[in-house]
Amino acid sequence: MTKSGTIRTGIGGWTFDAWEGSFYPDKLPKRRQLEFASRELTAIEVNGTYYSSQKPATFAKWAAEVPEDFVFSLKASRYCTNRKILAEAGPSIEKFLDQGIAELGPHLGPILWQFMGTKKFEPDDFEAFLDLLPTTLNGQPLRHVVEPRHESFCTPDFVEMLAKRGIAAVCADHPDYPMFADVTSDFVYARLQKGADDTPTCYPQADIEAWSKRFETYAAGGAPKDLPLHAPDRKVEAKPRDVFAFFIHGGKVNAPNGARLLKAKLAG
Repeated sequence: MTKSGTIRTGIGGWTFDAWEGSFYPDKLPKRRQLEFASRELTAIEVNGTYYSSQKPATFAKWAAEVPEDFVFSLKASRYCTNRKILAEAGPSIEKFLDQGIAELGPHLGPILWQFMGTKKFEPDDFEAFLDLLPTTLNGQPLRHVVEPRHESFCTPDFVEMLAKRGIAAVCADHPDYPMFADVTSDFVYARLQKGADDTPTCYPQADIEAWSKRFETYAAGGAPKDLPLHAPDRKVEAKPRDVFAFFIHGGKVNAPNGARLLKAKLAG
């Protein structure tokens, strides 16, 4: 067993006009943007899968354009999570998983199940939803991460519910949504969303330094002492964990710079 898990840093998507000529070299064809981004960073969170399905050939094409150790995190379809009764999401979950994502093969990272900010924690219904999430797809292990964005989820019961199934919750650095820093899986998934377009590195360099230390702590099997927990008395096994860290939303113009700086600090 290695002493630490793998820490991957990335951004949301790879197509954004403001990145042309800044992140992407001048005159780089759009068709080569994924190729470039996947060699500068180590992961990308795909938002497009939240809004519409893709074809198997599309996933296969993505997989063919990236390095061996690069991964995509896919945001699950809104039809799975934006519903009154989550226990009835089975057919939508099956449709999402069967659209061809298995074509990504080893490049398939965590699947992100994001919920509306108005969606409250109803324990029985949410537990039924979690039980609909399969652990494998065509023989390939699946990793699931949920992003509840209502404060009613900030309870030890929710944390235990996830831990029982080995499902992660998003460690969200967001001005309004709750952060779940509790470890409930063999990986940690962070979405850093407090960046600013007028900050060249998306986040101030001191903040990126602080997050790099937190991610190193998670990867080594610990938990950062400066992040609040919703189940502080819970005992967590100290073992290496993979970490996925994305600069998302706030400061999108400079998100690639933040991800590259974080990558460099982790490497150093």
